[in-house]
Amino acid sequence: MSDTSAHIEDTANTTRTDAAVTSPSRPGKPAEPARRVSWPGLALAIPGLVVFGLSVTVLAGTGWPQIVAVIAGLGASYMGLNRVGHALFGASFDLMFWVCTVWLITLVGAAILAPLLPLSEHQDIVHTLDAPGMAVPDLSTENPLGTNNFGLDLLGRVVYGARSSLVVSVGAVAIGMLVGGAIGIAAGYFRRATDATIGIFTNALLAVPPLILLIALGTVLEPNLRNIAIALSLLALPSMIRMARANTLAFVQREFVLAAQALGASRWRIMLRELAPNVALPLASYGMVMVSVLIVAEASLSFLGLGIQAPAPSWGNMIAEGQDNNAFSEHPHIVLVPGITLFLTVFAFNLIGEKARKRWDPRQAKL
Repeated sequence: MSDTSAHIEDTANTTRTDAAVTSPSRPGKPAEPARRVSWPGLALAIPGLVVFGLSVTVLAGTGWPQIVAVIAGLGASYMGLNRVGHALFGASFDLMFWVCTVWLITLVGAAILAPLLPLSEHQDIVHTLDAPGMAVPDLSTENPLGTNNFGLDLLGRVVYGARSSLVVSVGAVAIGMLVGGAIGIAAGYFRRATDATIGIFTNALLAVPPLILLIALGTVLEPNLRNIAIALSLLALPSMIRMARANTLAFVQREFVLAAQALGASRWRIMLRELAPNVALPLASYGMVMVSVLIVAEASLSFLGLGIQAPAPSWGNMIAEGQDNNAFSEHPHIVLVPGITLFLTVFAFNLIGEKARKRWDPRQAKL
């Protein structure tokens, strides 16, 4: 009997030891690989950061040598930091996602705190009569990103232009989400004649070319932030209606909706309390993608002279300044500064929005 008890105890100890080796936190789960520092990644990232720092300080204003050094430094830094991140946090680490997140946080923070930042004059040309026009970017001066032909600071114009672009695009998406979400939920819940009528309205909006619609509205409405946001919301409305309708059709047969109907809840209560919170997450994730689309649309209107009017800054009218008097060929930073800012912002919203859609949209999660 004692030998049998000893054998059983040894078997139990072996089982517990194997379980502890398999997973320190959850029995039966394979142990995660030990996190370690990637020395090859650091060997690539640190020199890359040094090269980038030298490119924006020592090589400032040298033209193509500075551009090549910036690209080489950023490329080496990204590849090195990506290796370090994979070694520390696993294969699921996405450095580009975090870079885009930091960029948007920095941009939004700068736009909100713009009046408190030590920026040079960005709008009133009376205060820049003595300032150098078309100054090249130089971090050691009061105009680190240079000036335009009136001597206005490009950094200040980019930051204040971000305020216009973000207010207009986010406001248009918010209007589209509220109005389009409500219409789409009604179409998906009531169906029949309501769904058919809303479908005709949505298809009619989609049949109008977006650029022609914006130009028509831009020529009729006064070019201020409110009117531009309302005009751009018409671009977001059809897609928001369709997405809200599709998600409503997916949720309307779920158990919590059927239970609410069985308990005698009214239609309006079901739409507001049961359907709307579940439809809101997919709409919000898609809204981030739409923000990038509407930023480009607002910049296009301002580029054509139908959006934010100069001297008020907008990324679109800043790019338009580069086509006057062949300014781009002689002073490319006039176009590159707002153009690169626009590209990075649109890219960041697109990438984060797509990841949010895969996370919160049930149709995307199945793909």
